[in-house]
This record gives sequence, structure tokens and C-alpha cells, in this order.
Amino acid sequence: MTLFTILIALAVFILLAFFRATIGSWLLAIVVTSVVLAIETRLPGTPLMILYAVLAIVTLLFGVPTVRRHVVSGPVLSLFRKILPPISDTEQEAIDAGTVWWDGELFSGHPDWNRLLAFPKCGLSESEQAFLDNEVEQLCAMLDDWDITHRRADLSPEVWQFIKDKGFFGMIIPKRYGGLEFSAQAHSAVVAKVASRSGTAAVTVMVPNSLGPAELLLHYGTEAQKDQYLQRLAKGQEVPCFALTGPFAGSDAGAIPDFGVVCKGEFAGQQDVLGIRLTWEKRYITLAPKATLLGLAFKLHDPERLLGGAVNRGITLALIPTDTPGVQIGRRHFPLNSAFLNGPTQGRDVFIPLDYIIGGVQRVGQGWRMLMECLAAGRSISLPASSAGGMKLAARTSGAYSRVRKQFNLPIGRFEGVEEPLARIAAHTYMVDSARRFTALAVDLGEKPSVVSAIIKYHATERGRIVINDAMDVHGGKGISLGPDNYLGRFYQQTPIGITVEGANILTRTLMIFGQGAIRAHPYVLKEVAATREQDREKALQLFDDALFGHVGFALSNTARSLVFGLTGGHLIPVPEGVILRRYYQQLTRFSSAFAMSADLAMAALGGSLKRREKISGRLGDVLSQLYLCSATLKRFADEGRPEADLPLVHWAIQDALYKIQQAFDGVIQNFPNPLVRLLLRVMIFPLGKCLQPPSDQLGHQLAALLMLHGAVRDRLTAGIYLPTDESDPVGALEAALASTLQCEPLLEKLHLARKAGRLTELEELPRIAQARDAGIITAGQALLLERDYALRRKVIMVDDFAPEELQAAHP
Repeated sequence: MTLFTILIALAVFILLAFFRATIGSWLLAIVVTSVVLAIETRLPGTPLMILYAVLAIVTLLFGVPTVRRHVVSGPVLSLFRKILPPISDTEQEAIDAGTVWWDGELFSGHPDWNRLLAFPKCGLSESEQAFLDNEVEQLCAMLDDWDITHRRADLSPEVWQFIKDKGFFGMIIPKRYGGLEFSAQAHSAVVAKVASRSGTAAVTVMVPNSLGPAELLLHYGTEAQKDQYLQRLAKGQEVPCFALTGPFAGSDAGAIPDFGVVCKGEFAGQQDVLGIRLTWEKRYITLAPKATLLGLAFKLHDPERLLGGAVNRGITLALIPTDTPGVQIGRRHFPLNSAFLNGPTQGRDVFIPLDYIIGGVQRVGQGWRMLMECLAAGRSISLPASSAGGMKLAARTSGAYSRVRKQFNLPIGRFEGVEEPLARIAAHTYMVDSARRFTALAVDLGEKPSVVSAIIKYHATERGRIVINDAMDVHGGKGISLGPDNYLGRFYQQTPIGITVEGANILTRTLMIFGQGAIRAHPYVLKEVAATREQDREKALQLFDDALFGHVGFALSNTARSLVFGLTGGHLIPVPEGVILRRYYQQLTRFSSAFAMSADLAMAALGGSLKRREKISGRLGDVLSQLYLCSATLKRFADEGRPEADLPLVHWAIQDALYKIQQAFDGVIQNFPNPLVRLLLRVMIFPLGKCLQPPSDQLGHQLAALLMLHGAVRDRLTAGIYLPTDESDPVGALEAALASTLQCEPLLEKLHLARKAGRLTELEELPRIAQARDAGIITAGQALLLERDYALRRKVIMVDDFAPEELQAAHP
């Protein structure tokens, strides 16, 4: 009977944890269970009295809030303050910046899938779609990427003027200032389409609409600053840039040595103007060589306290016309043969008035937070969009090339060795584009998703690297031979740029995704940290007590849920009505609970040292990232009406992500320094072992076949890129060659059989077609089709070559 009672008690405790019971419910369950056990075991008087005394003490300590705060929470708060790793001002501002969105659901351990599916569908307004179909289409038609990157090392003057005249620099600027006032989704769609044609043009368009003067002015500028600059920026009368990175402050941008000193000086012929004397050295600044308006981040000092307050005022932002005396611009960097304008800027003892500070004097010292909030929005759009555009181009062209190009009388895409990269290309493109749309939707909903923006920036660029590497492998010699007919080479060369900028990917993965997410997106950690900074002791105790015991219940719940879900495989987890991919929702919920539990255990066991355990935090970040990417994929599939033909894309993408989650958890477990925590994690997450497998070869075969056929799936996958119809264009020729190949294959098979039978003796293809026509094997019309097919295939397969003097002229 006692064993049965113990099992019942354990079941009750698991249920309490599972449903996140209050501390009162826990105490009641403990008291009742203890009394029942004492009665059943017939404890003698003295032990029974001791038990009752212990229960009374436990109830007093944990059940009476006033006592609990001072006896339990107070000492824990003191310990927490000692072990909490120091957080610099810039780190704190980065944590405080932005908002928590779907990442909060994933950190909860119990994501609300109905909320996910209830988010608005991604889409464009009529005017936005019209701009994409007209102005963006016209811009893409004007772009010759070989001319841009090889001959000019810049956009042509006509393209520059078109971009300015058509408002490409003003996509985020409201209409009242002459801008287009596009949604984030439209902004993203424009960048993606341009990126599918030219990386240089995409960067030129996206930078003025990302982290820069326009974004900062919209959120923080004074009305006078907005009136002065926004209309000129929208019309392209000003070319903006923003300078943050310098030689001694790259990823650690908060350590910028550039400084300004508040003083009085001469400006525009006036004496004793209160202003700032600036000294800076920046590099890697996009559009700087041609900029007319320079945004600048620097540390402000006020040694004479002319502004009042402290001497060291912190990071501050200013907007400076580049014709200001002392501003140096014009020289260029040359990032991996890319032609977008990027270069250094310097200035020494450059005097500017105080009204050049973005937001005015009241924004002094707020620069880092301003940057982090704007970066969260900008990073959610620009780099994911440019990566997605390039990935779609790689997917469409690789599929077509694999069908057109033959070896051993077989399309190369039918070789299993080629099917593997084609499957990866298709699935990664589908998932990244899903996340691009979903994240842009967050911005349109008013979010500034700091953690989510780090996830999408990292995975869009990393998966972009995988896709372009696979595409280059598929294309072979066609991919490595640069020239006017190479549509992949520059994308391949420029891929590391996106991986490096706006937070290098190594740092983003190991420090930002989990490191920032564990504090920002966790439902209790930020509250606990905030309580340690509260100076009022009673208020600090109350805040910390509420957060601490909420956190305890949260941790117990996710521990219980992880174990139950692990034992049942998550089969009992409820999912939204009408979904056809219920197992994926269930597995993602299971891993969300396991992730929340693992995060709490890692923070509890490692404390401040977790900040330096970048391999563990990186793997935990991988779990969070895959959960987010899968969420975006499921959302897209639902929004598009759950087309059955797209299921192979969804299956491969999510099965791959789930397998990577499993492997990331296994890496955390195997490398966790505490053996007891290792054991606990393995039992709670994988009580029955690791059961997930990567996508099957058969599924990969289906994806490869979809890429090599004209059809709705291929069109949906690559929707939104520029597709020229001119057969003199290499991509246009490839599209025509694919259609021709599919049409002419039965005719080519007829010629092949006739040749085997000895009816055709010509060794070359064109004479053989003529011979077949003359012999009545094919009609004259069919012969014309085959001759055109041969010409298209030849154009697609051939690579560029040059006279030596042509290359010497381009590279003197």
C-alpha cells in the first residue's frame, strides 16, 4: 500500500509541475502526502511530532510571503547579486533594447500554436506589389552585374539616378516626407528581388533603409531634423551612411575609441557656438565614399560640464553633412570583388554644433540603445532578404541546369550525388524564405525583435552559404568561370560579407542568440536581474521573491513536461485543429519544454561562467534557432493553404531541423561540465534514447525532381526573383533551355534510337538533326525545335573566355 501511495504522490507532483501549480498548491500537496505516508507507516509519536514540526516550518517558510521574502528570498537575492556576472552598460542597453515576440513563446516551454497561426498572413498592398512589378522590374532589367563588378566597380550613373528618382532610398520614410512608406514585408521583397539580380544594387538599396540616418531620424530625431533631412533622403538628394565600426572596435562596438568633447568654437562664421569637437576613425562604412550625410557614433565627454551632469556622457549619435570642414571620405575598400561603395572615414578635431546630435541634447548618451533598437528592426530585413534572393536564384538555376546539362546521356540531376545538394538547396531556400517573411511580419506588427533578428540574420546567411556552395558544386566549371554568363560567381564571392557584417556570425551564434535570449526572452530571468539592481531593499525583496518562485514553478513544470514528453514521444500533446502536420507541432512543443529546462539548468549550474561557455551557449542557441525556423515554416505552409505538393519541402526542412535539435541537445549533454547535470539532462530529454533521423534519400529525391520541372512548386519556392525573358540573358536562356529540354526529350530519344539502329550516322548533333529530317524520322518543324534546343543548351553550357588584353585592361 505504501508503494502505491508513493506512486500516486509522484504522479500528483508531476501533474502539479506539468500544469505549473502555485506555491500554495505545492505546499498543500506536500503536507497531505506527508500526513498520509505518516499514517500508513504508523510512525510512533516522537517521529510523527518531528514530521509535523518540519511541515509547520516548511509551511511557515514558504507559505507565508512576508516570512519567505526575508528568510528564503533575502539570502538567495544576496547570493544572486554575488554570482551574477558583471553586465556592462552597453550589454545592459542591448538586453533592454528591442522586444520579445515569438521567441518568448519558445522560451516558455509551451508555445501557443494557435497564436502562431492567428498572426496575419504575410502579403503586400496593391501599391507595394505594383512597385515590385514595375519600378523594381525596370531596375533589375537595367542591371548588368558583370559590367557593375568587373568594368565599372560601381553602378552606372543611369542606375544611380533611377534608384534616387524612383524613391528606392525612401522605402521606410513616411509619405508626408515624400517617402514610399512601405511595410517591412515590401521592403524585404524589394531587396530580395534586386539581390537576385545584383548584390551591389541590393546593398545600395537596402543600406539607406536599414540602420542609418533615416531610421534613426524617424524614431529619435527632432522635428526640425526630420523636416530638414527626411524629404531630401526620400528623393535621393542626400546619400546617407552610418559609421559605427572602427579598427579597434568591431564586434565589440561598444568599445569605440572615437570621441567628442563638448566645448565652444567657431561654426559658420559665428563665435562661441556651443558644440562638440570630434575625432574619429571608422572603416567598412557602406556608401561612405559617396555619402553626403554621415551618421556617426562616438563617446561624448563634457570635462567643463557645459551641459551639466556627468563628465563622461556615453555613446552619442550625430548627423553630419560630409562637406563639414575636416570630414574625410572618398577612399574605398574592395570587399571580395564586390562593387558596392564601402570605405573608411576619418575626422580630427571636427567641430559641429549641438543640434547635429540626433534627437538633440536630450538624446546625449542614449546612442547605444538607439542603435540596438534600430538594428533589431534593420537586421530583421536587409540581410535575410538579400540572402533569400540569392538562394532563390541558386535554387531556380541549379534545378534547371541539372535538367539541361547531361553526362552519360543522363541529366546530371538524376545522379544521386547531385540529388543531395539539390535537396539541400530547395529545403534551405524554403525555410529561410519562410523565416524572412515571418520576421518581416513581426516588424510590421510593431515589434523590434532583437533575439529573433539575430536568429534570422545568422541562419539566412549561413544557409545562404550552404546553398551557394551546393549550387557551385552542381554547376561545376560553369560556376567557377567568371564572365557575363556566370550568374552565381559574384554571389559566391560575396557570401562571406553578409556573414561578417551586422554582428559576425560566430559572435551572433555563441553570444547573442542564447546569451541575449536567455535574459531577454526568458519569462523570469530579466525580472530577477532587475530586482538585483533595485536600491530599495523591500521593493527588491518583493520583486525578487515573485520572480524567484515563479521561476521555480516554471523550471519544475518544464522538467516534468520534458520527462513526460520524452517518455511518450510527445504523442499526447494537443495541437491546433485542422493541421495536417500534427507530429511536427508535438515534437516542437516537446523540444521547447526541453530547451526551457536546459536553459534553466545551465544558468543554475554554471552561473556567470555560462557567459564564457560559448560552445554550450552556442548549441542552446542552435536549439532556439531551429525551433524558430520550424515555426516560420509551419506558419508559411498554413498561410499558403497547405498545398500538398509542397509537403516534400516542409518535411525535409523540418525533419532536418528536428534532427539538428537532437544533435545540439546531445552536444550540450556530452560536454556539460557537471556530471550530475549531464545525467539529469539525458534522463529528462532522451529517456528512451535519441530516435530522430535526418531526411531520407527518397525525400531528397522528391525535392530534386521538383527543382528540375516547370511547375507550381518551383514557382512558389522561387517567387519574387527577377526572371528575364530575353534569351540573350544567361538566366533567360537557362529558363528557355529547361522548357525546350522538357519539350524536346521525346524527339531526342527518337534520334537516339534511330542512331542505335544504324539509321543515323552523323557524328555531330546539328548534322544528325538534318539527317533525321531528311530521312523522315522527324518533321521539318520538329527539326527546327531540336536546332533551337541545341542552341539553347550550348549557350547554357558554354562559359566565358577572354583575350588576355581584356583582363589586363580590367585589372591594370
